[in-house]
Amino acid sequence: MMKIILLDDVDGVGKRGEAHDVRDGFGRNFLVPRGFAIPATRGNLKKVQEQAKVIVVKREKNVETAELTKRRLDEAPPVVIKKKTGVDGKLFGSVTAKDVAEAVKAALDLDLDRRALRLAEPLKMTGTYSVEARLEKGIVAQVRLEIEAE
Repeated sequence: MMKIILLDDVDGVGKRGEAHDVRDGFGRNFLVPRGFAIPATRGNLKKVQEQAKVIVVKREKNVETAELTKRRLDEAPPVVIKKKTGVDGKLFGSVTAKDVAEAVKAALDLDLDRRALRLAEPLKMTGTYSVEARLEKGIVAQVRLEIEAE
């Protein structure tokens, strides 16, 4: 049996960062050459533990930043987006997640990733809307929008 440290999730073996015993041939001929694992030496174990500490610190920092962003979004007034409209407040075109992210950047000086914004469909009418922003795992903020006629 060969002791290895996984560098990536491998079905049937384990998750990234875990140490496992695998058969010699599987480890030497498949996992190590393809970059899925490294041999579990003292130096490699120490290196993986240090990387895990860095990842935990980085994750905590991201969570703190996300909570601060959520607080700012909750306290902020609605973000106003002005678009050209036709009859009955129907927009020429639509408001997409990219438009919302740019409006938040301009109004509140907050960088939101457009992929974090959850729009069921592009907004096509004037009015007041609430858009969900998934900032970090478990941290969801609401962006209040007002779409007005130009």
